Amino acid sequence: MVLIDTHHPLALVFGIIGNLVSIGVYFAPIPTFIAIRNNKSTMGFQSLPYVVALFSASLWFYYSLIKGGGDTFFLKTINAFGSVTELVYIIIFINYATPNAKKHAFITLSATIALCLAISLGSFFFLHDSTRATVVGWICVGISVCVFAAPLTVVYRVVKTKSVEFMPFPLSCLLTLCAMTWFAYGVFTKDKCVTVPNVVGFVLGLIQIALYQYYKQKSKVLTVCEIKLPEHIINIKGSNSEVYPMDSSRSSGSEVEEEEEIKNKTTEDGGGEVVGQYKGAVMAAAMVNDDPCGVEVVNVKPILIMCAA
Repeated sequence: MVLIDTHHPLALVFGIIGNLVSIGVYFAPIPTFIAIRNNKSTMGFQSLPYVVALFSASLWFYYSLIKGGGDTFFLKTINAFGSVTELVYIIIFINYATPNAKKHAFITLSATIALCLAISLGSFFFLHDSTRATVVGWICVGISVCVFAAPLTVVYRVVKTKSVEFMPFPLSCLLTLCAMTWFAYGVFTKDKCVTVPNVVGFVLGLIQIALYQYYKQKSKVLTVCEIKLPEHIINIKGSNSEVYPMDSSRSSGSEVEEEEEIKNKTTEDGGGEVVGQYKGAVMAAAMVNDDPCGVEVVNVKPILIMCAA
């Protein structure tokens, strides 16, 4: 018995590539489950996506068995691997889920297993040969289209929020590549049940990538350099011998008192000297060509400069 008997050499190539890319897709949730294990909590994640993926992989595996032939070898391998992987994810989820989440996971898993058995046993006992494979194959097509259409909720959220925060770009690219590879495999093996759903997956994948590129520019995060701080304008009044600043934007009582104190001191000194604690600031400002504080000087002689932070 020949395990691999493809009628086109490119079917072998795309079958191998499809298996490798699909393994990457199945491994994508690993960081999520590592976090679940470390936190000993499901952290609000739902079990439904993994149950649906288990259902899809199981039915595709059954389809590859009843269709037979060497050109279904790669369908058998990847869907057997996917079924085991998704089952492991579900077991981990149930282990760390809350009682309500466990109950929901058990209900959905039981319903999925019951539906899968109903389709398998019903087609086995009531249908024959090629008709059985055709019916099961098109049921798999319907399920796969639903799985590919599931990210449309994410697409809706991206359009609504104008943010790509909820759309992981690497995963979108990987899913698009996966759909494209299996589409080519279906074409070269002349299997419409493999070709049709992956056309939908490829188109939806391109839509996700296009939206990501578009809204990535719209949702650009401002850096520190792009944040424009409010400007403080300092009005400087002059007298015969000394100038003191008055910031019209200040509103706190302590700052007003400080200005009054400076004014009184300069008046008492006869306008002939600068308050001692500000001498260093005046000398430093005199040595610098550029004014770092954005202070506007209006026809004055000696000036006292205060920087507004």
